[in-house]
Amino acid sequence: MTATGAVTGSAAVTLTPAATLPLVVALPLLGAAFLVAAGRRMPRRAAEIAGTGCAAGTAALALSVLLRSPAADSPGAHAVEWLGGWHPHGGAGVGIVLVGDRTGAGLATVTSLLVVAVLAYSWRYFDEPPHRQAGTFPALVLIFQAGMCGFALTGDLFNAFVFFELMGVVAYALTGYRVEEKRAVQGALTFGVVNSLGGYATLLGVGLLYGRTGELGFAQIGSRLDAHPGGPDALVLTAFVLVLTGLLVKAAVVPFHFWLPDAHAVAPTPVCMLLSGVMVELGVYGTARVYWTVFAGPGGIPTADAHRMLLALGTLTALAGALMCWQQRHLKRLLAFSTVAHTGLFLIGLAAMTPEGTGGTALYVLGHAGVKAALFAATGILLDRFRSVDELELYARGRELPLIGVVYATGGLALAGLPPFGTGLGKAVAEEAVGGWPAAVFVLVSAVTGGAVLRAGARVFLGLGVRPDDAVPEGNCPDETSGKDEQPETAGPLSRIPDTMLAVPVALLAGTLAVGLLPGLHAAAGRAADAFTDRAGYAAAVLGTPSAAPVPTPGPHWSMVGVGLGLLSAALACVLAWWAVRRPGGPVEPARWAAPLRRLHSGHIGDYVAWVLAGMVLVAALLLPALR
Repeated sequence: MTATGAVTGSAAVTLTPAATLPLVVALPLLGAAFLVAAGRRMPRRAAEIAGTGCAAGTAALALSVLLRSPAADSPGAHAVEWLGGWHPHGGAGVGIVLVGDRTGAGLATVTSLLVVAVLAYSWRYFDEPPHRQAGTFPALVLIFQAGMCGFALTGDLFNAFVFFELMGVVAYALTGYRVEEKRAVQGALTFGVVNSLGGYATLLGVGLLYGRTGELGFAQIGSRLDAHPGGPDALVLTAFVLVLTGLLVKAAVVPFHFWLPDAHAVAPTPVCMLLSGVMVELGVYGTARVYWTVFAGPGGIPTADAHRMLLALGTLTALAGALMCWQQRHLKRLLAFSTVAHTGLFLIGLAAMTPEGTGGTALYVLGHAGVKAALFAATGILLDRFRSVDELELYARGRELPLIGVVYATGGLALAGLPPFGTGLGKAVAEEAVGGWPAAVFVLVSAVTGGAVLRAGARVFLGLGVRPDDAVPEGNCPDETSGKDEQPETAGPLSRIPDTMLAVPVALLAGTLAVGLLPGLHAAAGRAADAFTDRAGYAAAVLGTPSAAPVPTPGPHWSMVGVGLGLLSAALACVLAWWAVRRPGGPVEPARWAAPLRRLHSGHIGDYVAWVLAGMVLVAALLLPALR
């Protein structure tokens, strides 16, 4: 800390951005500890306000780091804090480092703001069992926030694993929060087993890298690998595949994705807002961070091989997710598969391997977080008003909720990439960065996922299409769960929707619109992408060595081509939605050609574990040409 002056006779003390970094992680942990310790003696409302205030304080700290970080176009564009003063010597170190570059600090800020929105949405939300103390849910969410912020800011591979597993353990508990329900426990168990398997793979990869380099920091491992140029050997390639496995599981990339729809179907709505809004995106961030800081050098994975792997996995994930999204009538599963599809688009954007592609993807992630959280929030209102998330059973019942209908329509158009939403800008920039046929994948997948949401909204809120009596029988549903006869998550069916539950989705969509309209944010995203892909600059900042400033590139901006493609995908989404509700067979009639893909989502943990192993083999096969 440094004294900056005197105010009314006393010294005003401020924290530097670097010194603030530990507080971003520590504050929510301290808040959670307080709620656990005092929960039995606090009124529920006081516990909820305390949790929300702690999350808001963390968001303010993260935002201060973001706004006061060194300029992204200058050397040392990273706030670096070595905990306990354990600085590296001669390029080697044993200390724990937090790195607050614009991308990491920005992600911690977005995460914290979404946590604030979730806690505000959840005020007086749950019908808590008598044995559960006040503050249990906010305490769990604060620990989740600490894990996510720590992962976004860490500069150490082992601590990245620790923070990700902390996040995962709390996510298991949040998914099965309604432990009195058998389905919730089953979904949490599936989540826990699959994600733990990915975590074990990552830990094994970390061990291999430590055995090879004797280091755990991103920058240090990368520097040691670069001391042996000529591409990776079998051990380095194996370590990369293992580390990547855990990240791809969290990101719900095909074929690691099977846990996600099952978890979303049973998790409380506020938890779904976090899982789809930020946790999945953190897996994508981790993939990019590990590659650029550790494996992008001459001793790591060549750019062409990383490009091929990301493009193949991204395309597979985007198309499979979009297909399964279109087949759903369970609204939570529909939105979950939409998340899978857009994760694929994020990977395709990163596959450009350029600052332009990275900056566009960052804006896409930012916009998607707001849209998806808003849609889940609206779905939670439907669930607690009508005890159902079945698209057919809810036919025309949403007419009494016009504002929620507007949220659904707006969210569907934003998912489709309609300008000027942030999702539209991120999609447009990423499309131009990758070019060619991958741009067509962006248009198609955005149209299908956006069209699925618009289709559901048209049936639920406008009463368009075939009536439920004439629709597809539940037994023929292309999904083992239709969303009927769900239990409400609130104390009972909502006679009046609380103002907080209405304000949160509206605010989230407004934030998504602001992402697409604020030029200053676009320029900042471009500078952050330049620093993020500047591997030498990252290593120099962490290790304290000199480095040149990154070459600036044009920041994300609207172009005529991008606007045209966004309007095209939005128009296609509207056409698909209109065709679906007007076709004689109903909007979700089972498609025989999609039956094999549906059958793969069996709900059996053993099948999902087998697919994780198959995914590891697929990633290894895609990277095998790197062993030249």
